[in-house]
Order: sequence, then C-alpha cells, then structure tokens
Amino acid sequence: MEFLFTLILLLSILLLLTIIIVIISGILKIFGKPFKKSFCRGAWILLLPPLLFLYGWLIERNLTQTRSVEICSSHVPESFDGYRIVQISDMHLRSFIGREERLAKIVEKINALCPDAILFTGDLVSLRTSELDTTEEILSRLEATDGVYSVLGNHDYSFYTRWNDEGERKKDADELVARERAMGWDLLLNESRDIIKNDCDTISIIGVENTSIRKKFRSFGNLDKAMHSANGKFKILLTHDPSHWRAEVIGKKDIDLTLSGHTHSMQYSLFGWSVISHVYEEYNGLYQEGEQSLYVNIGLGETMFPVRIGARPEITLITLKNGGEAASHAPVKE
Repeated sequence: MEFLFTLILLLSILLLLTIIIVIISGILKIFGKPFKKSFCRGAWILLLPPLLFLYGWLIERNLTQTRSVEICSSHVPESFDGYRIVQISDMHLRSFIGREERLAKIVEKINALCPDAILFTGDLVSLRTSELDTTEEILSRLEATDGVYSVLGNHDYSFYTRWNDEGERKKDADELVARERAMGWDLLLNESRDIIKNDCDTISIIGVENTSIRKKFRSFGNLDKAMHSANGKFKILLTHDPSHWRAEVIGKKDIDLTLSGHTHSMQYSLFGWSVISHVYEEYNGLYQEGEQSLYVNIGLGETMFPVRIGARPEITLITLKNGGEAASHAPVKE
C-alpha cells in the first residue's frame, strides 16, 4: 500500500512539473525561444523527484538522529536534577517489517543513553497489532532505571483497517494494549504514575488516550481523570497529538512539560520548514508558553510512504534541570 501511494504521489509531482515546464516553454516561445529547446532544457528537473524519493527511502529513513533538550524549572525537585528522559514516538512498526535489524540498532542506541525513564508517545503500529509479531521481542529489550511509559496514538485503535465488525476491531486494539504491557511497558490509559526519590521528591508521568482537536482523529482522552492521582511537583504529560497542548493544557492545567508526536514533520522538511506547519502550530521540536513547555518528536517510523527527506527518525534525550524557568534545544547528535 505504501509503495502504491508513493508511486501515485511521485507521478502526480512529475505531472505537475511537466505542466509547469510546458507553460514556461510556451511563454519563452512567445519571446522567440524555440519551444522544443526550452522544454528539453527544463526536462532535467523531472529527475529530481525520483532521485529524492530514492534517497529518502534507501538512506535518510535509516539515519536516526538524537536530539538533546534541557528543561530547566524550579519545579524540578533537587533529587531529579540531571534526570535523563528518552522520548520516542510513532514507530509505525509496519515500516520496520523486513527491517528488524534497524529497529534493534535503534533500541541499542536508546539503551546506550542510560535513560532514567523512557517515554513513548503513541502510534506503535500503523494498521493492526500483528505488526508486533516480529518486533515485540526487540522492543522488550528497552531498559530504563524507572521504566518505560507509553500512551496510545490514533493508529493504535486499529481504525485504519477494514474489519468485519466493530467487535473485531476492538479485539485487535485490546490485543495491542495487552502485548504492549507484556513487553514491560507501563501503558497509561488516562492515568498517572508518581516517581519518588529520597522519600519526598516526586515527579508525575501523566498519560492520556488519543486526544485531538480534529474530528478525523477520534478522541478518548480524559485529562482530569489522568491527573487525579498525580502528586508530583513537576508534571509531565504524554499526549500523542500536539494540538491537545494548546487546546487544554496551556494556562489551564498544572503541567510543566508536555510530550507529543503524531506529525512526523510530514516526513519531509526543507531547511527546517514542512508543509505540516500550515496544519499544526506546533509540529517539530521545542515550544514554550510561559513556564510550560511542549516537545514534539517527529517519530521513528513512516506512514503512507516509506520515505524521509530532511526529517530523520528521532530519539529525543531530555534532561531535567533544577533552576530557572527556561528550556534549551541543544545541537543534534547523529
């Protein structure tokens, strides 16, 4: 399916470019330039899209970047000063079928960062739970001092596959929940966990089910319920869709750091810009409003087309610092 979509997209781009070349050649003919000569000179541009797609498929989607971020806040307890969090997101395991060795290297890379906690912000699969069949054992190798915490993304509810009935879909989605927990991940379904050090210093990990302001993505989140038992001085929210931050978190909830994914930065970025910026106000990297921060991870896998161009798969290393209200985005480490 992904390759069919890629082929259609590529052909559409080539058709558009051909039309543009024809129009430009026609305009030049009005000014005395031979149409055929102008068209032939411009036709070389038609080589760029297939070459870019080939590069994104064979090379860039296999180049995982580690982006380092420091979150400084007076709300970070002293015992958590220097606390290391690895955020990962949007694995879309269908994109790793046949590439399991690549996934294993990513897991090794994450473990080598020696995280205190690993936080996964949704979309483990693309279509159905069976994508875990060849990847579950690999993902179970993830290690962090205080554990692996996760939430569900819009794809994790199995809505993107045709089922015989709703019961069949729900059965597949429930299987995903069971298998994710069987890997040793603490899947948070509108609930929270407190991490305590020195008997009194506490941070809270809060996880909501998928929540979006867009009707095309179904919402199941209940933030009030999720926060009910969160007692940490510093609170971290895991919510798959970054639109949730502006809709319900900023200035409304006692949440210091929100972690999201979902956008993939459209799997395409040109000098830091992606067309998805016209859809999501926050779509890639670190954002701040007052004392509240959001980090949007652009994911590890792909959907629709198995290509990444200028938007490499991402592992985020977040270090909490006890101090003033500030956040910094450190240089990318390859």
